[in-house]
Amino acid sequence: MQKVKKAILPVAGLGTRVLPATKVIPKEMLPVVDRPAIEYVVDEARAAGIEHIVFVTGRGKGAIEDHFDQAYELEENLQQKGKQQILDELQRNLPKAGSTSFVRQQAPLGLGHAVWCARDIIGDEPFAVLLPDVLIKAKTSCLAQMVEVYDKTGGNIIAVDEIPAEDVNKYGIIDPVSQDGDIYKMRAMIEKPDIGSAPSNLKITGRYILQPEIFGLLENQATGAGGEIQLTDAMATMMQDQEFYALKYQGVDFDCGNKLGYLRAIAHFALSNSELGNEARKVFEDALQENQ
Repeated sequence: MQKVKKAILPVAGLGTRVLPATKVIPKEMLPVVDRPAIEYVVDEARAAGIEHIVFVTGRGKGAIEDHFDQAYELEENLQQKGKQQILDELQRNLPKAGSTSFVRQQAPLGLGHAVWCARDIIGDEPFAVLLPDVLIKAKTSCLAQMVEVYDKTGGNIIAVDEIPAEDVNKYGIIDPVSQDGDIYKMRAMIEKPDIGSAPSNLKITGRYILQPEIFGLLENQATGAGGEIQLTDAMATMMQDQEFYALKYQGVDFDCGNKLGYLRAIAHFALSNSELGNEARKVFEDALQENQ
């Protein structure tokens, strides 16, 4: 069984749910405390042993590529001013040469199409998909937890977490057939089921480990919901021939694709920041008092 060494980050989305902030700034580059959101996702992938990341980009996303490249003028300026600590941090976050690729989606044809655009770089290997809208705060990175399960089960893995039963109509929900601790063998996924008829309260959370056979399905797949090529449609087809598991991961997720989710992420990551946490708590407490 091949190891999971490559990951796809689909970053071509327009970020319409957080406009006007994303009019000229890629949504993935919006800061969460002191770093752009995309950096947290890349760190999660690296912590899981991912060796090569494929960014599927679109127009106006050049800032992402620049962020993961050297900035010679800035680094030289920091060096001359003796700001070594900041310089070291910038260089520490740079990916190794040749460990990232950038491909263009060119047209907004859906998540399934974005994943398919990375097919030549992924090749005939299992791979991870991390949705950059979703940040996950966990002691052990969510993807690392998934890789640990994959090394035991093989197949395909989807990250899930529990939500209140009254919220199931807002998310994609899995239909489990059996359970072993936090691992569920699944037979279907249902998009936004009616309250009361949902097969579970386990929502799909934007992290996947998939087998390369999905590229062949995506290549000829008809458009689905929203007139787009949906990754979940291809997964549902592949589920007929391959094993799919869901992992109820340990952690908390934040949907930075909407304004309140983005605000929640800032609050949580600020409070847990080793340098700013105590002062951030006072800032939030003062803000609550001042706005009563």
